[in-house]
Amino acid sequence: MNPERYLPRSLPPAMKGLTDLALDLRWNWNHCADALWKSVDPERWEATEDPWLILESISRKRLEALAADSTFLNELHRQLANRQAYLRQSSWFYKSHDEAELGTVAYFSMEFGLSDALPIYSGGLGVLAGDFLKTASDLGIPLVGIGLLYQQGYFHQALDTNGDQLAFFPYNNPTMLPVLPLQGSDGEWLRVSVELPGRTLWLRGWQAQVGRVSLYLLDSNDLLNAPGDRGITGELYGGGIEMRLQQEIVLGIGGWRLLEALNISPLVCHLNEGHAAFVILERARRFMEQTDRTFSISLLGTRAGNIFTTHTPVAAGFDRFPRKIMTQYFSDYAHHHLGISMDELLSLGHDHGSDDSNFFNMAYLALRGCGRVNGVSRLHGEVCGRIFLPLFSRWPKHEIPISHITNGVHMPSWDSAAADALWTEHCGKGSWLSTLETIEQVWRRVDDDKLWSMRNQARQPLVKAVRRRLVRQHAACGVTKEGLMQCLQVLDPNVLTIGFARRFAGYKRPTLLLADPDRLTRLLIDAQRPVQLIIAGKAHPQDEEGKRMVREWNDYLRRPEVRERAVFLEDYDMGLAAELVQGVDLWLNTPRRPWEASGTSGMKVLVNGGLNLSELDGWWAEAYDPEVGWSLGDGQEHDHDAAWDAVEAEELYMLLEEEVVPAFYTRDEKGIPTAWMARMRQSLARLTPMFSCNRMAREYTEDYYIPAAAAYQRREAGNASLSATMKQWEVSLANHWHKIRFGQFSVQESLVRNLFQAEVHLGKLEPAAVQVELYAEALSHNSNPVRVTMDRGEMLAGSDNGYLYHATVPKGRPSRDYTPRVIPYHLEASVPLEANFILWWE
Repeated sequence: MNPERYLPRSLPPAMKGLTDLALDLRWNWNHCADALWKSVDPERWEATEDPWLILESISRKRLEALAADSTFLNELHRQLANRQAYLRQSSWFYKSHDEAELGTVAYFSMEFGLSDALPIYSGGLGVLAGDFLKTASDLGIPLVGIGLLYQQGYFHQALDTNGDQLAFFPYNNPTMLPVLPLQGSDGEWLRVSVELPGRTLWLRGWQAQVGRVSLYLLDSNDLLNAPGDRGITGELYGGGIEMRLQQEIVLGIGGWRLLEALNISPLVCHLNEGHAAFVILERARRFMEQTDRTFSISLLGTRAGNIFTTHTPVAAGFDRFPRKIMTQYFSDYAHHHLGISMDELLSLGHDHGSDDSNFFNMAYLALRGCGRVNGVSRLHGEVCGRIFLPLFSRWPKHEIPISHITNGVHMPSWDSAAADALWTEHCGKGSWLSTLETIEQVWRRVDDDKLWSMRNQARQPLVKAVRRRLVRQHAACGVTKEGLMQCLQVLDPNVLTIGFARRFAGYKRPTLLLADPDRLTRLLIDAQRPVQLIIAGKAHPQDEEGKRMVREWNDYLRRPEVRERAVFLEDYDMGLAAELVQGVDLWLNTPRRPWEASGTSGMKVLVNGGLNLSELDGWWAEAYDPEVGWSLGDGQEHDHDAAWDAVEAEELYMLLEEEVVPAFYTRDEKGIPTAWMARMRQSLARLTPMFSCNRMAREYTEDYYIPAAAAYQRREAGNASLSATMKQWEVSLANHWHKIRFGQFSVQESLVRNLFQAEVHLGKLEPAAVQVELYAEALSHNSNPVRVTMDRGEMLAGSDNGYLYHATVPKGRPSRDYTPRVIPYHLEASVPLEANFILWWE
């Protein structure tokens, strides 16, 4: 499709290719073309940094002038050549792997935070998804994104004269966004449809380009739809429970149908949270059509190629839909498209061991329809094990089938100009395109004065940006000219600068630092060692507690003595986040453990030499070391304990007063804070590569995607013959497991080893369908449980399918530590994820 067709005017022939540059969101992290766009329209570039918006707005006269400007044309050709070189260069994936190993990965997410030019995100989940697409492009991972194009997106925040939050929902005009309509084979706008109760919903397809990666988006704002249905993709996380269900139907079912319409057949579907879980049903439905197999066989076959990543730290955070509304929307789909009853479909979203059968849990559907499930930090993986424990109630917590891949951030999207220059000087221009193996050694050799110079250079543009924002913010509230001039005096580019920018929610404790306002004030205005504080963050429009905490900060910031040292910046978005993480010296994070699944904002300061002071939660629980920053809390869980909040507030003040501030202001003869530099060097060297999206994407590719693609292809081969065989095994387990029983269990001890013997009666199950093991709990938190497979011996005399199993274990632990058990076994199955049966000897 010709992108220039969607501009309000045609470009002069000499400017051919400019639209390709504007539509490739790689400009969001590859800033070499910034000067080009600034030369097109300096004022609009300063205001928006949005190339497509500039092209949409530019006058014909200006276009003709640029077409006659040889300097501009030379730079345009240079940038087009740079883009082609990037697209054609060999990537990590194609150097390390065979393309046939993976095919295509489809990455489904309710939101994508790529740029403020495409405002279809609300916060961390979306920004993580955007960073992941950017990294997939850099590394050449064959991946496409699937999401929704919202007419409003998430709300914009403003503050009234009292400091209260206001919410605004500006319209996203698709023609002003860096996306293009998808075109079908007939040359018309590509549409797909999904069935809703009593009507068909038509969905329009759009494409955003992210370097090598395509992001495909759906919206329902089509004239063929009824007015109410046109608003289904109106507002991100808006509306009631029914609209949320409709949006998730569009994402999962509509998203898969869009892939089919584009002739994309992914081997792997990656669900970024449970919002997309309906793709599991639609993928299985399509598998049924292709193989003429039943839904249950098709679900088993496709499950191997599905991956579920959850970011939710509490069970209450999962989307749950009432049985009544699920029946309304899915009864016809279940009967006519899947060939199953509504009860069978609903059972995929129930915890069968509780009385929660009136709700359909999207996370349960995702877990039962995916071959791999993971949390987003090491601690979150453990928390997820507890969340999903009710579904695996007889299994030890270590064997709950939830692993983890810790999140990371796309470092080139978040580095300052000063940081980028230093990284390029010491690590090379392509430092984030490979495996990061040499980064730690490189940063250990960089001089302190260069590191300190980078920090000072990055802090200055932040102070200028904050002042500009404050002027706009206060002007909108009718502040006098004198008051606006005072905005230009806030902050000092030479003062220790702390940033706190989060969603304002109770569990994030954004007002912990306000526990003792007078003590905070003394910290900020200290004449010898001052501190300055930049606060930002939105509360959900329906979150009264969050909005109250926004007001608390703004009430405090009215104190005359702190006005030059502390500010609250409204409308926290990606642009403001980038300014903050590039310029602050210290990033503060104060959630209640373990409610921060991962958190990525603190990771973004790493590349800029910023340090972290954070609760031992999420990523910081595995990153923290006294050499790289500061920790808050005792590493334990205290729930909503007000007394413990007070303890941690006191600890926070003491850390700032006794460690952080002295480390920043204690200087050597060159004026360099050597203790601060020591932590900064360690943080840059050790944490930046570890918590980059580069590392995260390579882990997903090698540990999840490639094995999942191979497993799916085996289950699909031969008209799904393996899937049918596995289904027979699964049915046999379900029908006959209750007949398994233990007989006698004995142990013969010697000086060096113990011989364990267990009689097991298998009923009507084949011996090959199960595995008999000895199990012993882990001796410590850092060790693993012991699992010893027992060998099947002779059939028990006079028994029908009973055997004597035995195993020899070296002496070392008491024999009473070991308990025999029976679990399902199939070479191709993931147990207990796909076969949740277990029998213990009692």
